[in-house]
Amino acid sequence: MTSSTHRPSRRAPLPAPPDEPPAGSRGGRRPHRLFIPGTVLALTVNLAGCSGAGTTDAVRPAALEAHAATAGPGTRQPMPLHGDGSGEAPTASVPAQLPGLGPHTLARIPAGTRQVVLVTGEAKNSSVAQAVLYERTGAGWEPGPTWPAHNALRGWTDDHHMDDLHSPIGVFSLTDAGGRLADPGTKLPYHHSPAFTAGGLGFRGESLTGTFDYVVAINYNRLTGTSPLDGTHPQGAGKGGYIWLHVDHGGPTHGCVSLRRKNMRALLRALEPARHPVIVMGDASSLSR
Repeated sequence: MTSSTHRPSRRAPLPAPPDEPPAGSRGGRRPHRLFIPGTVLALTVNLAGCSGAGTTDAVRPAALEAHAATAGPGTRQPMPLHGDGSGEAPTASVPAQLPGLGPHTLARIPAGTRQVVLVTGEAKNSSVAQAVLYERTGAGWEPGPTWPAHNALRGWTDDHHMDDLHSPIGVFSLTDAGGRLADPGTKLPYHHSPAFTAGGLGFRGESLTGTFDYVVAINYNRLTGTSPLDGTHPQGAGKGGYIWLHVDHGGPTHGCVSLRRKNMRALLRALEPARHPVIVMGDASSLSR
């Protein structure tokens, strides 16, 4: 969601998951089982984190479901690599190496990774970026369409801390997803919950409603294999957390990366745990190191 936002109000034990899948799921596919620690229950998220609220409005989860993750639609629709019908121009060439990345950045990408979401900011202090999903093939790194994106209000930082209004620069794995809406067909573990609810206004006065309809947790200062709402921060609360990919609301975030709704759906359908996806994110100058 965004940088150092959601802050759990208290810890409570999590009930056992229900026998039946939640509303919105379909049969025919075995539901993901996502471990959800007790800190998720009765969680209150400060919106001035993920979405980039200029107010103190908060995400107010209803009682969080006891179940883990929902099963998505039985038929998965892969994201097209050469355009998605939205008019974005496809990239003609297939580079042998990910473009724009320097040796320091490339060295941080795991050898087994076959999917990279490359988010490149316009400048160190800019909140405007673009994102491309690259798939590793025998010919090289094949790019998908270029998607417009937003990052934090004050741009990017190598040393992210809670509420600094910067997005962290780096390479982070993508293992867990969720949202207020039902699973659109992702292979990632997906936590479907009304707790993914945003309210209030962003930094530009834009509505934040629907911001967390779909999210992918960016594994910055969090435990993998848990709901994006889990509040465990291995490096301590001061280093921030709740850095997510989420639905764009038309303005800067508090620390997250946001994509248009249709592109978030396409990304969720495309990401595959077996391909060990990561996000490489930062301003162009920093990523070229």
